[in-house]
Amino acid sequence: MGVGEQLVTYVTQNGYYIWEEFYRHFLMAAYGVLFASIVAIPIGILISRYGRLSKWVLSFGSIIQTIPALGFMALLMVTLGLGTTTVITTLFFYSLLPIIQNTYVGMKSVDQTVIEAAHASGMTRFQLLRKVELPLAVSVIMAGIRTALVVGIGIVAIGTFVGAGGLGAIIVRGTNATDGTAIILAGAVPTALMAIIADLIMGMIERRLNPANKASAASQ
Repeated sequence: MGVGEQLVTYVTQNGYYIWEEFYRHFLMAAYGVLFASIVAIPIGILISRYGRLSKWVLSFGSIIQTIPALGFMALLMVTLGLGTTTVITTLFFYSLLPIIQNTYVGMKSVDQTVIEAAHASGMTRFQLLRKVELPLAVSVIMAGIRTALVVGIGIVAIGTFVGAGGLGAIIVRGTNATDGTAIILAGAVPTALMAIIADLIMGMIERRLNPANKASAASQ
């Protein structure tokens, strides 16, 4: 029996299990990036206001990125134990840099003449942030979230080594089997598809939120 036939047989017999792990995998990635966004976007806005902080904050984020994901999970496992919490927390830290960096760049790229005009019209700093700066920077911020999510889907696959399950569990099961190529593919292919679909959907959202595209759509 060829690999293709073995793959079809395995998916047919274990379809529910694969879907369950797919859903679990996606939730871990989504939660990690969501929690990181809640923290990272305000930090990005803050360091765009106080430039001296940007170097330290971005350097801290870069240091985290240099630590191997599995090693980071192992460190967290000592305090958080086995399971999804360790994986989500790891992804939280790994997602901070791209989101903070893009938020910082997005806020800094807002045209100063627009900001000055908003100030002249009597807007408060909060109104300026909510009505002018964030709408103009949101597509750049979304690009950071998009990057974090796509990378995060790959990181979550390693989470099986700390008992979190996900599609990585299927891949590892295949590596332990005598002829497990089909099982490996049953985990690897959905992981790749998840990353591709997430990238496409987030890319569509990013383009829709781009101020230039909004203006073009409004003029038509």
